Amino acid sequence: MGKALKQSNNPHFKSKYADLGNVMDACLPALNAAGIAVIQPTGEDEHGRYVETVLIHSESGEHLQCRVPLIVSKNDMQGYGSAVTYGRRYGLMAMAGIAPEDDDGNAAAKAAPKPMDVKPPMGWVETIISELPDGATERDKARAVTDALIAQFKRKKTAGELSNEWDRRAAIIQNFEGRFPEMHSEIVDAFENRMIDVS
Repeated sequence: MGKALKQSNNPHFKSKYADLGNVMDACLPALNAAGIAVIQPTGEDEHGRYVETVLIHSESGEHLQCRVPLIVSKNDMQGYGSAVTYGRRYGLMAMAGIAPEDDDGNAAAKAAPKPMDVKPPMGWVETIISELPDGATERDKARAVTDALIAQFKRKKTAGELSNEWDRRAAIIQNFEGRFPEMHSEIVDAFENRMIDVS
């Protein structure tokens, strides 16, 4: 199996990413050739809603499975569908052992972690980080900034205000794309869902 090609456009960053179709193209031919089928049902348990990715061998009937919890930022079909698509994509990549092309994981494995490299407005970020306990990790800092960004989006009342906020924080948001992709996805989803709300 090869890497999942980044062929879908992210309009906010003028960049490309590997969508669910690209991930399936990267792994399904090899899995199917080995007699392995993929199913991805959704469900709910005591922990909440999830997407389950199941690999089933057609001859032996043996299977492997994993669950990805669904984090639905907007309680409608669009929000749910977006969460399901993310869950299917991440679940399939994890089960098949593939990554997007030019993934930053290799760079992370070769280099020691660096402090968050954010650009202005530094005062806003520093204020958030200063409120964290001593010894906060880089992930803790990223989580705090992510939550603050999402809260900022939710406070905006018009599409213009929301777009201006995105532009003000664009350098910070872009820093997350390679270093904390799951938080980057949360930020993008929150922006898009709020834009739907105020449009």
